[in-house]
Amino acid sequence: MQLLVSVRDADEAHAALAGGAEIIDAKEPARGALGAVAPSVLAAIRTAVDDAHPLSAALGDAPALGPLGDAVRHAAELGLAYVKIGFCGIRARARAAALLATAVRGAHAAGTGTGVIAVAYADAERVGSLSPEAILEVAASTGARGVLLDTARKEGGGLLALMDCSSIVHWVRAAHEADMVAALAGKLSVDDVGVIRALGADIVGVRGAACDGGRDGRISAARVRALAEMVATRSGAQRPAAPSAACSAMRS
Repeated sequence: MQLLVSVRDADEAHAALAGGAEIIDAKEPARGALGAVAPSVLAAIRTAVDDAHPLSAALGDAPALGPLGDAVRHAAELGLAYVKIGFCGIRARARAAALLATAVRGAHAAGTGTGVIAVAYADAERVGSLSPEAILEVAASTGARGVLLDTARKEGGGLLALMDCSSIVHWVRAAHEADMVAALAGKLSVDDVGVIRALGADIVGVRGAACDGGRDGRISAARVRALAEMVATRSGAQRPAAPSAACSAMRS
């Protein structure tokens, strides 16, 4: 499992790298769960992150992105590993599929190998989005590189409070069966890292747990280091043979 840390600028990127983050994710937390940083900030983060570390970027929810294909292509041209797209306010599968297919074409047009990550929300009902299962199916049918299960609203409960472990395990397995990367995030703490590993995720994403002062604070290399150590401690673990194994990990 890899540790992804969301940063809002180049200075935070340096701190995250110093702490041992494996994937740097550009995101402006003041703009919501998938708040995009300004293009100039994304370029500065790209400069700060060496080629040995993958860089991803949150671009926002698809309905708010205007010419979606162009937005994805411009970001992908920076050589990002991933771009993340959400579907807040979209309840029709056909509409989500059309938008995601446009995003995938935009990424391909850049010619940099950037993959599109479709973001599903554990609190989908609260934000008028398709269910996590539906987003996963749309992602698999449109050529997305992977899926992320996150929370849209950060003032409520986190992922592990909103969804039961068996549902998350089945969701992760479905992503793997579709040959997609499966990432988990959503108000996760350092103590949640072992649980996320047990649930079978390829990537664990954090922001607040890596900051002094919470999600709106600043990335702390020491906090990232603690998270990275937890990931490394669990690195030899195998995916659970059954959902009950992951449930046991949550209760332990």
